[in-house]
This record gives sequence, C-alpha cells and structure tokens, in this order.
Amino acid sequence: MQQRISMDEARALDRADALAPLRDRFDLPPGVIYLDGNSLGPLQHAVRRRMADVVAKEWGDGLIRSWNTCDWLDLPSRVGAKIAPLIGAGEGTVTVTDSTSVNIFKLLTAALAARPGRKVIVTEAGNFPTDLYIADGVARLHGAGFEVRVASRDDLAPAIGDDVAVVLLTEVDYRSGRRHDMAGMTASIHAAGALVIWDLCHSAGAFPVDLTAANADFAVGCGYKYLNGGPGAPAFAYVAPRHIPGLRQPLTGWMGHAEPFAFDDAYRPAPTVEALRVGTPPVLALSALDAALDVFTDADLAALKAKADAMFDLFAAEVEAACPQLEIVTPRDPSERGNQIALRFDHAYAVMQALIARGVIGDFRTPDIIRIGFAPLYLRYEDVVQAARILADVMGTGSWNQSQFMVRARVV
Repeated sequence: MQQRISMDEARALDRADALAPLRDRFDLPPGVIYLDGNSLGPLQHAVRRRMADVVAKEWGDGLIRSWNTCDWLDLPSRVGAKIAPLIGAGEGTVTVTDSTSVNIFKLLTAALAARPGRKVIVTEAGNFPTDLYIADGVARLHGAGFEVRVASRDDLAPAIGDDVAVVLLTEVDYRSGRRHDMAGMTASIHAAGALVIWDLCHSAGAFPVDLTAANADFAVGCGYKYLNGGPGAPAFAYVAPRHIPGLRQPLTGWMGHAEPFAFDDAYRPAPTVEALRVGTPPVLALSALDAALDVFTDADLAALKAKADAMFDLFAAEVEAACPQLEIVTPRDPSERGNQIALRFDHAYAVMQALIARGVIGDFRTPDIIRIGFAPLYLRYEDVVQAARILADVMGTGSWNQSQFMVRARVV
C-alpha cells in the first residue's frame, strides 16, 4: 500500500517539480481539476495565438497564396517531424494525415499486401472499437478467406500462426491502462513471420516510446489526447524505413502522388512516407497541432512518466485508504501501465458525473470503469490529492446516488 501525504506535502512537491512551469502554457479554466487529458488535451495559449494568426493573416490576408508563402502543403511532414522524436521514429518516417481509423485502414491493407498468401489479421479482445471495426472492414473488403482473429492478451501468442499477415495492437489498453511490452511482442510477431501495427493513442506524448528500438513495422496515433492538438486533431502514421520503398496504400488520393501538381491521369505513389497522404491537408487543424507540440521541446518524456507514476501512487494511496468500494484494475508496476488509473465500481458512470459536478473531470468507460488520466505537463500533485479526496467524499457520503447522475449523455 502506498503512503498518503498531506496537502502541504503535495504543494511542496509542486514547488520542487521541474515540470511545473509548463502548466502556465495551458489555458486551464479556474475551479477545475482536469484529469481527462487522455481523452482530450486542453488548450494552450500558444495554440490560441497561432490559430488567430493563421485565420487572420495566413488565410484572411494571404488567401490561396499561403499554400506557397506559408508552405501549407508540407504541414503534414513538418508536424510529423515534431512527433517523430516522441515515439522513437527516424527522420522521414512519420506523417500527419486523416484520422486514426483511416490510417489503420491504410496500414492494414499495406501490411496484407506485403504478406501475400497470409489472410489473417490478429487483434486483441477488448481493443479500442475503431481498431476492431476497421480490421473487420478490411477483412470483408478483401473477400473470401480473409478474417480477423480476436484473442485475449494471454492467448495472443498461440493465435499468431503462419497464416497471420499482420497483428494490430494498442500499446496501452484504453480501459485498464495496462501496457504491452512493445519490443517483446514485436519480436514474437516477427518470429511468426507477421508484421505489426502499434496503436499509440494512449502512448504518444505520455511517456517514452521507441519504435525504432522495438523494430516496429507500422504505428498510428491521434493528435488530440496527450499531444493536445484539439478536438478531432489529425492523426499520425509511422512506417519503418524498410517498408517505405514501394509503399502502396488503397486510398490513392492526389496528395499521395509523387507529383500532385503534375495532375497526371495515372497514380504514382510518393517514394516517401507521404504516400500515406490522401486529400488536401486540413490546414487549421494541422496548425493547431503544430503549435501544441512545441511544449515538448522543454519536456523530458522520462520525467513526464516519472511524475505520472508518482501521481498514480498518490491517488492510489487515497483510494485504498478511503474508498474500499473501488477496485484498482490498473497494474501497479509502472512499466506495465500508461499514465492513467482505472477504478472498477458498479455505478462508475454516476460517480464520474458526481465528480464532474464538483469540478473534477475524468471519464467513464463501459461497463464499470472510472478512468483518471495523469497528464504531467499541466497537472499538479495538489490537484491529484484534492481530486482523490473529493472522490472519497463522493463515495463516503453516497452523493453519487442521485437521479441526475444516472442519466447517460451521448458522449461519456
């Protein structure tokens, strides 16, 4: 059991925290403890300024000229170059385009083409729905003989046979926060002759990721969680250098062409990772993400992870001492989890609504998970201890058990 600390001790930790000054870069609403950065990162002051400039000057004054004068066309590669160091990717291996779902579709199809004769996609039971849905759609599109094999985490190894072309895994489970051993799993998948796609939606910007060291084939991830790029921010896609030559994906839009403005009738894929691009880059959204990523130039990812782990311990200590009704389902070993804690309770949704009503914003995942995210760029130790004590009060008084907290919203 972890040790509880006083609020004064929590404030002392904040004063000694080298990451603390980064909080001032975020435009956080007063009276709110924000523990949902693993769903949507908050706004930064720099993003607000950048968006005003892009709208008023680049678009407003520059009009179509800004495709050249502001180099809008290369935004996907420039933003990708900022993400690359956060995920251990080499130069020219990351681009930012479309959504996570669309990028999974493109990479699954490319992986199947790279393993002719193998017709099985393996993924994990309980994986994020879009991963499961897109994998099923790709198998159906390919026709007879292609299938998705869904296995539990403990049964993944025996599920990866010589008929498997590609394995699609999420490094950090979105419900429990449990983390895969990326390097070990990748080696096991390669030993079976298959390729792997890693979903980094709950990894990128949260802790150090090293795709190169893990020898990963492909990866995807969103821009709106720990990367703080704004709601619906475009997603990134990674392709290992060995797979870039001859890379061909099914959505052969003009921006993935080797020379888009040659306006050729026949498609020729770009000889770079930009072959994954499809249509016109969403300049406003890319500009927001571009500005948001600058905060990471002053943030060491190992320090972020260490701070998140310390916050996990503080929160867990409060829960264990004051909330016996709640079960902590996230692994205690820091190497086996991401930057969140998941708590199981039959009425998890109502508890979360009661917390939100008191200014503590986390989220709920069906059927019974209270999910609390630790984003150390802007979160304080004081916030974590205070949020845990408000949770203890909500549980101890039973204030969650009110009709208004039982009504499900469309987005949970």
